[in-house]
Amino acid sequence: MALAFTAKIELGYLAPTFNLWEPLTGKFKSSNEFSSEVATVVMFICNHCPYVKHVNQGLIKLANDYISKGVVFIAINSNDAHTYPEDSPERMIGVAKALTYPFPYLYDETQQTARDYNAVCTPDFSIFDKSKHCVYRGQLDDSRPGNNLPVTGSDIRVVLEAMLLCKPIPENQFPSAGCSIKWK
Repeated sequence: MALAFTAKIELGYLAPTFNLWEPLTGKFKSSNEFSSEVATVVMFICNHCPYVKHVNQGLIKLANDYISKGVVFIAINSNDAHTYPEDSPERMIGVAKALTYPFPYLYDETQQTARDYNAVCTPDFSIFDKSKHCVYRGQLDDSRPGNNLPVTGSDIRVVLEAMLLCKPIPENQFPSAGCSIKWK
């Protein structure tokens, strides 16, 4: 497991478009289907990463708390399934069902979407405003496997609350830490 951190890039860029397969439904989903008048949270996750496993329940709780407020959540797996079979589309179906993900879990087979979003680790989070401009790239919260801090989603919750109240987004954003994306 190679530890990686969210790439620091200039905020304000337009959300890249994509058309990715959702193994659970067997359908392709376009980024155009996921628009929100509040915020869109794009999460790069996978099945095998201990950092993702550590926050999975927190991601589900976060999504369940904010979907009803108009926030859209999208999870994308960009790992090479040939080298990491646990991250295969078939296994994605099992994980999505077992954890009852309340958000789509899409497969980025070509890894182009991860490149377009500058994703480098799992989990990797970006939040986009209603005009699809990036306002946040950072961590879920301070919890990591083994540090005994609870998974709260506090960093993303602060951003989403600010967006819901039309207040400024906190400028102090900390990178997410996790396994590097497994590139082909």
